[in-house]
Amino acid sequence: MTTQIPQGYKQTSIGIIPDDWEVKKMKEIAKVQGGYAFDSRKFTSHGKFQVVKMSNVYNGNLDLERSGSYLPILTAQEEKFKLNHDDILITLTGTIGKRDYGYSYRIIDEENLVLNQRVARLITKKECANPIYLSYEVKTKRLLNQFFFSTRGGTGNQANVGTGDVELLKVALPPLPEQQKIAEILSTWDTAIETCQKTIEQLKQRNKGLAQQFLTPAENWQKYKVKDVLKEISRPVSWDDEKFYDLISVRRRSGGIFYRQTLQGKEILTKNLSTVKNGDFLISKMQIVHGASALVCENFENMNVSGSYIVTGCRNEEIMDIRFFNYLSKTKRFYHLSYISSYGVHIEKMTFDFKDFQNHSITLPSIAKQKEIITILDTAANELRLYQDKLCYLQNQKKGLMQQLLTGRVRTI
Repeated sequence: MTTQIPQGYKQTSIGIIPDDWEVKKMKEIAKVQGGYAFDSRKFTSHGKFQVVKMSNVYNGNLDLERSGSYLPILTAQEEKFKLNHDDILITLTGTIGKRDYGYSYRIIDEENLVLNQRVARLITKKECANPIYLSYEVKTKRLLNQFFFSTRGGTGNQANVGTGDVELLKVALPPLPEQQKIAEILSTWDTAIETCQKTIEQLKQRNKGLAQQFLTPAENWQKYKVKDVLKEISRPVSWDDEKFYDLISVRRRSGGIFYRQTLQGKEILTKNLSTVKNGDFLISKMQIVHGASALVCENFENMNVSGSYIVTGCRNEEIMDIRFFNYLSKTKRFYHLSYISSYGVHIEKMTFDFKDFQNHSITLPSIAKQKEIITILDTAANELRLYQDKLCYLQNQKKGLMQQLLTGRVRTI
């Protein structure tokens, strides 16, 4: 089937682009340099120069806190691998069959960094290309498909791309003024995304502090057995092989509940399902030591969980609000109690003993104080959620803009 090419566009080896765009090899628009094989015996835990390794470049970010390696001084040879403003980094080694490499990042204002082996840098020839534009181009499918196609096998299941392969990658280039305009537009979104991400991190730290402040037991808190305030709830599902069942699960690390899938009865391996209601508290039998517990909200009303979850609820609402217990479930004290109420050969096979857990003690403030704390923590959590939603919105907007601008479907000049 012949693809219809719109007027003003042309077919090239990397796809349809505007008539006034060019396709050039990477080596024509940038110098490609591989990293240096530094002597790891010289690495220190701190120093003036940080060695940028593959583990520091991930999914479009530069994480200098991860696995830091430093050098106090550089030799004349090592100086040649100091990173500069607008250098574009790209990781060259990963796993066969996976796209866990080819991650890239443009150096902005970071200083005193040197490039380690298996990470390459692109030094843009600015008379040919805009480095910010190029930093977006190396994230496109049309370039990454070429990148992964050039992969060679290494030791074991290792996959490698060489600097020579990177030099031969084909790049779609608008005229320089349009490159500049595209770079300005996408940079505006990046700035907004970065600002939102910083706010989210600040809110997370604030919420962590609020939880520590309001969930730490005070002298006037009362001690109760868990069994006096929390009970197991039984709502077995009426089974029908022809009926469809909505199944939910709980993420680890207090990640909350998520919709898993809808299955017909005859497709479900186990018939041991329970129906949940708004306000139920779910506890994973197998993953509780990893924080897999959560409060059911109205969005998941009347859905179902497998027998690997315990459905619980509040036994005495004059003593405890289940929403307060939900916040307690994210504290170290709860993790400790759930751990000692589990058993198994190793941590991945531990099974939660709810009856044992019920015999332990927890401390609670008055019900009025609980509701006051819930209001404070809910307000803080909702604010964080708003910014997380905003971040998702901005990221989707940027993704859409990249698809439009980097293909020439929308022209900026």
